Amino acid sequence: MADAVDDILAQWRRERPDVDVAPMGVVGRISRLQMLLNRELRDFFAGHGLENWEFDVLATLRRAGAPHELTAGALLRTSMVTSGAITNRIDRLEGRGLVERVRDAGDRRSVRIRLTAAGLELIDEVVGLHAENEARLLAGLDPAERDRLAATLRTLLESLGDTAG
Repeated sequence: MADAVDDILAQWRRERPDVDVAPMGVVGRISRLQMLLNRELRDFFAGHGLENWEFDVLATLRRAGAPHELTAGALLRTSMVTSGAITNRIDRLEGRGLVERVRDAGDRRSVRIRLTAAGLELIDEVVGLHAENEARLLAGLDPAERDRLAATLRTLLESLGDTAG
């Protein structure tokens, strides 16, 4: 069975047999997969009144543990957006009543972003459904294939400098 990337690679091999296009197969598939998954996730989150980025911020705060708060800087480090974008996101979530800004008791110059009761309720409602949706999206892989793929992608991400901490 062939996918759309196989056709592209065959065309390049025909037109430019002197170029090793094998890396295009990997990068092209990752790019196409990203577009497909983003569309699926956007539709899923929209069905729950959220945008992808809103889920990401709420989930990051939820994973932080009680009292479900982080500094804006800590939120920024977990995302791949600018400081202006994270401020805008916090403003929008605050406007929806899902997060609140609170003064840091240990450093009054610092502000922490905290899930509100409504934000906590929403993320707790959606996260289990999200996990089920992602399992559905990966149903074409058996558990061993999923684990191998995760390990391979981890290795690639690490090689490109995307590491924890």
